[in-house]
Amino acid sequence: MEEGRIAARPQPPGAGAPWPLPPGLHPLGEALLRVPATPGAGPLPLILMLHGAGGDPARALRRIEPIAEAALVLLPKSRGATWDVLEGGYGPDVARIDAALASAFAAWPVDPARVAAAGFSDGASYALSLAMMNGEVFTHALAFSPGFAAPLHIEGKPRCFLSHGTEDRVLNIDLCSRRLAPKLQRAGYPLTYLEFDGGHEVPEEIARRALALLLQD
Repeated sequence: MEEGRIAARPQPPGAGAPWPLPPGLHPLGEALLRVPATPGAGPLPLILMLHGAGGDPARALRRIEPIAEAALVLLPKSRGATWDVLEGGYGPDVARIDAALASAFAAWPVDPARVAAAGFSDGASYALSLAMMNGEVFTHALAFSPGFAAPLHIEGKPRCFLSHGTEDRVLNIDLCSRRLAPKLQRAGYPLTYLEFDGGHEVPEEIARRALALLLQD
């Protein structure tokens, strides 16, 4: 997609439209969609969850398993070993994500005020970058242990959540989030930044804090 732009947008739900899929994990084009066990009748938050380098959708889902029941979770797979911006520039993975979002938005009642780009490690860096470039669709960025942000342009000011383990041996906190968080604050992004005692991981309490931000009015 040109300059990392996402064209998909949530659609108003049809009156009385049934949920198209039962609870569980379902293929959706080149992604997976996890439907909560009790979706209810109204629009749901949507979390686009991006895996880390060498990861996959199943591993990405396990990172946020404690909060997955609160939202639709869309789980794409990068074309390469990691996301395209790290392998030559924005393009094929943005197109895959855009197509998956378009399919989800067309079929499901999604709350347009709670659409999060989320990810872990490389996926966190990519999710944060996508959210910064596509603030008209992503209201939140949930970045678990990000390394960087590399937006080509800025659109809107989504709420940002960053977390990082102080003992992270994969992405050093001093070189990553402790540099990134002040830059986001100076740029005017609403930011929640949490450090925790631990390594390259997403502790349950951290996932729940991210969900609380997404559900906050």
